[in-house]
Amino acid sequence: MRFRRWPRPTPYEDTPRKRAAFTRKQRLEREALPLYANEIAENQHSADEEMDRRAVTWDRVEQSKRDYHALKWRETRARLFSFPEPVRLQIRRIWRDCPYPPDHAYFSDLLRQIQIGKEDPYRPSWVFHPAIRARTTPNPAKFAEAFKQIGKPPASPTAPRLTTIYCGNLGSGILFLRATPDPANFVDLEVTGPCSDHELTLIERLAQADRADRVVARRRGAEIGNALENQEAA
Repeated sequence: MRFRRWPRPTPYEDTPRKRAAFTRKQRLEREALPLYANEIAENQHSADEEMDRRAVTWDRVEQSKRDYHALKWRETRARLFSFPEPVRLQIRRIWRDCPYPPDHAYFSDLLRQIQIGKEDPYRPSWVFHPAIRARTTPNPAKFAEAFKQIGKPPASPTAPRLTTIYCGNLGSGILFLRATPDPANFVDLEVTGPCSDHELTLIERLAQADRADRVVARRRGAEIGNALENQEAA
């Protein structure tokens, strides 16, 4: 737990500056009421006596301050332990790195902000949290602007047709395209992912602009039918 360590109490230090300030204070008291200056002077004590009084009360005042802060820290820690354990551990983690002074008042205010919902211990306000946004291309002019090739398995005697895989996002979600040449002189473009009719038409148009063969775009699982019907539908 990050908290302020108060320095050990030291004896009161008697300095010429303190004596001069006390002497000036007594002079101003007499000058404020010149008609009663003598009476006021009779009730004033010397600088030596004042320094002795301060030395006696110094330790008592310092110990009172330490006791007060220790009491407030105990109260604040009791509030901390009123949180569920996972939240309590998270609060302790963010308190170590937060920019607030290590004082019970700031820690108590942090707990209050969390309790009323103004501060999220898992997303503290003093840490920059960039918005995570998917990379989309809502209005592409070319097929290469919206889709990147991510795979192309090598040809083999058992699989002479090369299937090329593309990935992209037009705005509705991530899409995977499988482009497979068909023996009937067209390319079967299978679309996997959330794709509207407008986006399906756009994909087909962009892919067709980059190829000499006829491109037929379809959603995954849809039947292609024969090659001629697909060409007419395109």
